[in-house]
Amino acid sequence: MSAPLVQRLRPEWIDYNGHLSEAYYVLIFGFATDTLMDRVGLDAAYRERTGCSLYTVEAHVRYLHEVPADAEVEVRTRVVGPGPDRPGTKKTWLCHEMRVGGVLAATEEILALHVDQERGRAVPFPEEVAANLAGLAEPAPDYAGRAVGQ
Repeated sequence: MSAPLVQRLRPEWIDYNGHLSEAYYVLIFGFATDTLMDRVGLDAAYRERTGCSLYTVEAHVRYLHEVPADAEVEVRTRVVGPGPDRPGTKKTWLCHEMRVGGVLAATEEILALHVDQERGRAVPFPEEVAANLAGLAEPAPDYAGRAVGQ
């Protein structure tokens, strides 16, 4: 897993029940995706230079425990794919795990495409980025790949 993103909750993220509102779980997971992008070479300079970025095309969030208003959350990101056996790929599969005080509170699984924004289509990752992603790849957690209701 990657180095964690640590995020203190903001008051405007708290819902009428006194917990983290569901939309803000996704916002925080998005921050974790940004952190991974910076780590593997898809940072702001890359995006400016190439016009390419990651686009999330599918996501699955599991809300496992309430996150209280005063919490500091830690999100670790697991790169599930592509592995070293998939050169030239255009997509990546990530699993984010949010913890509060060491307790797993939520997960988000995403499929993202490497998109050339000018051309409006997915393109292969540059070799260095693909190698960085492959170097972080690890087995999928047991919850990955499930459909809603399973």
